[in-house]
Parts: sequence; C-alpha cells; structure tokens
Amino acid sequence: MIRFLFLIICCVCVQDTEPVLVWDASYKLSWTDFKAKPDMSDAAVAITASGITFGFSITQTDSNDVVSFETDIHAHFYPEQSWFKAEQGDNHILKHEQLHFDITELHARKFRYRVSQLKLSNSIRKELKKINSEINSELAQMQNKYDSETDYSRNFESQTTWGTFMNAELAKYSNYKSIN
Repeated sequence: MIRFLFLIICCVCVQDTEPVLVWDASYKLSWTDFKAKPDMSDAAVAITASGITFGFSITQTDSNDVVSFETDIHAHFYPEQSWFKAEQGDNHILKHEQLHFDITELHARKFRYRVSQLKLSNSIRKELKKINSEINSELAQMQNKYDSETDYSRNFESQTTWGTFMNAELAKYSNYKSIN
C-alpha cells in the first residue's frame, strides 16, 4: 500500500531550512530523493510529501489603492518528509510517486492560470487567498482520487490511464509551468 502525504504551505514568505525539490520537467524523482526513515509499522510502501508554496506582494498608493501585485507559486517535494521501504520499492511504485508530484505541479499551473485571469482591484488580496484555498482543495481531491482509482498503484491499467491523463493536463497548462 502506498499513501500520499499532502502538505499545504501557504505563506507570504517561506523561511524554512528544510531542503526542497522544485518540480522540473527534466528531473524525475529517484529513491535517493526520499530521505525520511520509513515507518516499518505502516502498511504503506512509500510516502511522498509535496505541496504548493504561495506568496504574494501588493503595491498600494498612499490612499491604499492597489496598483500592482506579484505572486510566487511553486510545486515542491519535501525529501526529509518522504520515505520508502527499500525492500518493497520498485520502479512501478516510484512512477506512482512521481505522478503525485506531477499532480502537485498541475495544480500549481492551474493556480498561476487563475491568477493570470484576475483583474487588478482593491480586493486582490481576498481573491488570491480564495484561489489558494480552492486550488489546495482541488489538489487534495485529485490526490485522493488518484490513489483510489489506481488502488495505490496496484491497478496497472488505471495507473497507465492516469499517466496519459496527466501528460495531457500538464501540456494543456504548459504556458504556466514552473520556471526554475
């Protein structure tokens, strides 16, 4: 059994010393990226910890009118919180774990897309926080659906279907991919 650990990090400024991997199309996870000690009492073979970090800044006039805003949105993998059982981890399970990270990247792209559709207004802070909440809810739902439909990687046909689906979804939002 594989479980997915989903982390939501929402902040204006990330000041954490924990190492992270930023999603990158040219890099695929390897078992060496999973640094945490496995929980041998857990039925899971692997735990992937990933999440979206989100920060923003707003520029206002002296009269508090919003004149501009910037966002910083990334899909991260947390090696120190991710683990696997070496005697059971294989390439099939690693691909399942990679897809969890890819789902996180897809939602970071959807987040960036929705932000790009916003109109500048004095309620931008509220709108950004609302999108953040919605995206993280949708991300959690998709992660759970993925594990359910693939039976935590044991349904090979569904695993293949999800891989094809994710490639298409990432391509659909390719204009909003992570830039490292």
